[in-house]
Amino acid sequence: MTPSLEVRRLAYAYPDGTQALFGVDFAIGRGERVALLGPNGAGKTTLVMHLNGILTAGHGTVAVAGLPVEKGSLKEIRRRVGLVFQDPDDQLFMPTVREDVAFGPANLGIGGEELQHRVKDALERVGMLEAIDRPPHHLSFGQRRRVAVATVLAMEPEILVLDEPSSNLDPASRRELAEILRGLDVTVLMVTHDLPYALELCDRALILSGGVIAADGPTREVLADAELLAAHRLELPYGFALP
Repeated sequence: MTPSLEVRRLAYAYPDGTQALFGVDFAIGRGERVALLGPNGAGKTTLVMHLNGILTAGHGTVAVAGLPVEKGSLKEIRRRVGLVFQDPDDQLFMPTVREDVAFGPANLGIGGEELQHRVKDALERVGMLEAIDRPPHHLSFGQRRRVAVATVLAMEPEILVLDEPSSNLDPASRRELAEILRGLDVTVLMVTHDLPYALELCDRALILSGGVIAADGPTREVLADAELLAAHRLELPYGFALP
């Protein structure tokens, strides 16, 4: 079966000459939930910006469900790759939740009953249907993050890419988001420094460090390797014991 995401020999240098990626290789199968871990400056953001064509590979390839990320395919790639930003306020800009969730599909030319169905279905999947006509800025931070996920789900993506989904959430909001993410029938790539959250939600983990994939394996095994974590400036919280 064609993987949801395939990255091969991906290298990239910024215009100032800074080399951020040195040859990244991995694939994510359909339905997998994978954590992308790594220290600051490892290249995680640079990698994510290649997945929907914000950046163009200097060398190597990226394909989403078999479709190469290249100039002629960007509209479809950006439908297939649902990127949820770390700050939901970067994603929510319309007067009501309904309009925010409708914005992406409407730009694809979807309207009428199909559009309303997508909006309501996406909000129902994240437990926010009752907020459909509320202004986003009247919602709590955790609620806004759930609506931000809904804006992406309404596009019916191939893969959901979450940037630090647990950041700034209180314990209850963090748990509620975890329950929602576990219930989604979609491939997930979760970029996070929150190692316990990665363990809770993702069966597989990648460590990106120095612009290359330094580890790829079952999340529990990756997090149990203290030397590996230390080598790449990753730490479990004090007192946290792997179950």
